[in-house]
Amino acid sequence: MLAACPPCCCNDIVHINPYGRDPVLLAVDLVNDPPRSPDDLRARCVTAGLVITGPVGRPEHDEMCRFLDAWVEVVDADEPTERAERLNALLAASAAYPRLTDHVGTGWHIHYRDDDMTTPGVVRALVSVGTALHLAGRGMHRLGRCAAQGCTLVYADLSRTGRQRYCTPACANRDAVRRHRSR
Repeated sequence: MLAACPPCCCNDIVHINPYGRDPVLLAVDLVNDPPRSPDDLRARCVTAGLVITGPVGRPEHDEMCRFLDAWVEVVDADEPTERAERLNALLAASAAYPRLTDHVGTGWHIHYRDDDMTTPGVVRALVSVGTALHLAGRGMHRLGRCAAQGCTLVYADLSRTGRQRYCTPACANRDAVRRHRSR
C-alpha cells in the first residue's frame, strides 16, 4: 500500500503523503477486511507505515472497530453535505489543531493529532484528516461501495477520471459479464 521505506515518524502516512491517499486506503483495507485480533490490527498498522508506541490490546481493537463503523457512515452518506457533516463529527472527535513538528529529527511535517494519543486515536486522526483531504482534493463523490451485484466492499476512488464504481477490476469484470449475459 505504501512506499517501502523505514518508518521515520510516528505517523509516517502523513509524512509521506499529505493528500490523504494512504490513510484512506488504510481505512478501506481495515473496513473491507476487519482486523481479527489486536495483533492483526497492530501488524496491519505497522505494514501501513505507522510506528506503534502504545499498547494494542482488546480495548484498542474494539475502539478501532467502533471508529471504522462510524467511518463507513461517511462512505454511505448519500449527499455531499451529509458526508461532510458525518466527517466533520469524526474530525471534531479525532483531530487536534494542525502543527509543524520535527520531533524525530527527520524533517518538518504536519501533525493533526496530540502527542499522547492511543494507537486507535492516532489512526482515527490520520484517517479522518486523510479522508477530508481526499474528498476536498479529489471530490466529495470519491468514496463508495462496490456497484457489483452482491458485493458490499468499500473503495476510495483514486482514478484519474473520478468514475470508479467497483472495488476491484475483478468485480467490474464480473458485473460486465453479468450485464452482457442478461442481454
